[in-house]
Order: sequence, then structure tokens, then C-alpha cells
Amino acid sequence: MRCVIVEDLQVAADYTRRCCEKSGVLEVEAHFTNVADALQYLNLHPIDIIFLDVEMPGATGFDLLDQLAYKPEVILTTSKPEYAYNAFEYHVVDFLKKPFTYQRFTEAIQKLSIKKVEKEESPSTTPSTHIFIKTDGKLVRLNNEDILYIESMGDYVKFVTAEKKYVTHNTIKALEEKVNKDQFMKVHRSYIVNLSKIDDIRENDLFIKGVEIPISKAHRSEVMKRLHII
Repeated sequence: MRCVIVEDLQVAADYTRRCCEKSGVLEVEAHFTNVADALQYLNLHPIDIIFLDVEMPGATGFDLLDQLAYKPEVILTTSKPEYAYNAFEYHVVDFLKKPFTYQRFTEAIQKLSIKKVEKEESPSTTPSTHIFIKTDGKLVRLNNEDILYIESMGDYVKFVTAEKKYVTHNTIKALEEKVNKDQFMKVHRSYIVNLSKIDDIRENDLFIKGVEIPISKAHRSEVMKRLHII
């Protein structure tokens, strides 16, 4: 399993890395000492698990989880037992109170392995009909049917509905793996569209409610395949 360590204390990060290497089942891809750098990397490089400290310069580990575009497994590593309730709220795999022993570390990895097997053996579920996005300090539910398209804005994306536009910290690349693929499709490096909302296509552009959206050469063939052309 691929993992990342987010920990501002170098000695603690080095110990966690040694535990990962000793386990033989974890590959440490990177170590970050602050949330901003970790978030930038993780939204571009999805991983399996984060060993996450809570208190770090500038932002907390929970701030990272709030802004992350997907949900990897998380093992909290902190010296503050008062964060146990928050850990429960965020559905983390385990809570390792520093300093922890290697034996305690292996127990957390065993929990992770059990959860991974249960997830693989569970029957597939019907794709969700909605998503939740974090915007303006709150979680907002958007029904798939209401979303016209999603547009990249650098480190942010804009969800456009007929009634309103919502901006949230995310990337088109990360969202491409999270949205309902039966309903949504990436048509350009900067756009994901709701296929059922396309009004017409002209040359290398499509139109949704009068908005012109480019179709890249790399995606044009697949777009045409997905449309019901008679």
C-alpha cells in the first residue's frame, strides 16, 4: 500500500517511516511538514493511506482532510488524546498516541488490512445520485441532475448549476475519478460536463445553456461515442 507521512517533527516522521519499512507492506511515497504542501501533492497523486499528525504550522490535519478531493485511509499520529473524538468523526482507521510502539503500529496496520479486505469483498453499490462539496465554510449537497458542468480555475473548480455557481478547492483531475462516470465526462483538461445537459455540438465546441465549452482533440472521439447519435 502506498502511503504519505504528514508530520512537522522530523524525528517523529523518521520513526513512522522506519515502522512502515519494517512492516513490509507499506511504501512511503513522500513526507510533508505542513498541510499546504501535502494537499497540493495529494490532490495530484492519490495514495492509499496517510499517517497524519493533527497540530502543524498553519493548519491542522483535519483541515487537510476537509480539503482533500478524495478519501484515503487515515491513521492519526498525535500526542494529544483529546483528538480521539475528532478521529471518530472523520472515520479514521486508527488513532496512534505518540510515542507509540512498533507493536501498536502493527495493530493499526492489521485494522487497515481488514478494512481493505472487507471493502474488496463488499458488493458494488449503485453510483451516488449526488455529491457534497465544501464551499464558503460549509458542506453543500449538489444533485447530479442539477450540475450542468464543472470548470477548472487553477487550484479551484467551479460547479455550475442553472441557479447558482459554487467554487471549491479541488482539481478536475481528482474529480474525474469521483463523479458518476455514467453521467459526467471530461471533455477538456478544464471541463467536466453533464452529458445529459448538452444542447448541441458545433465543430470542436459543445453548448450547455448557451455556454460554449471546448472539446479537446484527445476527448472528441469518446464524446461522440457517448452521445446518442441517430
